[in-house]
Amino acid sequence: MKTFIISLIVPLNLCVFLVICGAVLAFFRKKAVGALVSMAGILWVLIWSLPLTSLILGGILENRYPHQNPDAIPQAEAIVVLGGNTANHRENWFAELNDSPLHSRVDTASKLYHAQRAPKIIVSGGALSGSVSEAKGMAARLVAKGVPESAIVLENESTTTYENAKYTASELIRNNIRSIILVTSALHTPRSMAVFERLPLEVTAAPNPPQITIPDDPDFISYLPNARALNASRSIIKEYIGLIVYWFRGWV
Repeated sequence: MKTFIISLIVPLNLCVFLVICGAVLAFFRKKAVGALVSMAGILWVLIWSLPLTSLILGGILENRYPHQNPDAIPQAEAIVVLGGNTANHRENWFAELNDSPLHSRVDTASKLYHAQRAPKIIVSGGALSGSVSEAKGMAARLVAKGVPESAIVLENESTTTYENAKYTASELIRNNIRSIILVTSALHTPRSMAVFERLPLEVTAAPNPPQITIPDDPDFISYLPNARALNASRSIIKEYIGLIVYWFRGWV
């Protein structure tokens, strides 16, 4: 249900849907109502194409738990890294993918490990497509960054944030771990923390650096439509819908 709602509210999808509805209403001689419905769809796209919308609504989520240097994070018994690929790991939301430096959740986790914030890393994420889980992929990248395999625990089943917490809790109990550092994107951190804080754990947030910031580009104007802002808006919408759905289901 959540996936369907997100797909429908994605700006371009909703715009097409409302314009078609408006055309149908106009065909049945309800031209005024049809025009209003069509205009609502166009307005929805326009709003989300403005970088200012992302900066405000995305910024609210990203700034809930500020990014900190590894040395400022208190020590814990394990680092938990959640699978995900927010904005393709671009350091800046509005940058072209091919031109932007990348910073993944694995980068943050490896820095925390090498700063001796925790002796273990639990990677959480099932296979969204194919047979290789996100957890296995993250584990391989951690090993490439100098983290020993013996320090990595895999949780291969979860496909949602709620399942991240549910299945990771089993691994934590099995390893007698009671304090964790939670690593995910800055945008995803408020929902993740809300879920994990319901577990009998001491949880410290260690989000990636914020991505939704004004780029170092003199030609960037926050109130002019921007294709990258429109394309990335799905992630912001997903988080707000996720918070609402999780609240209704009693998960946060």
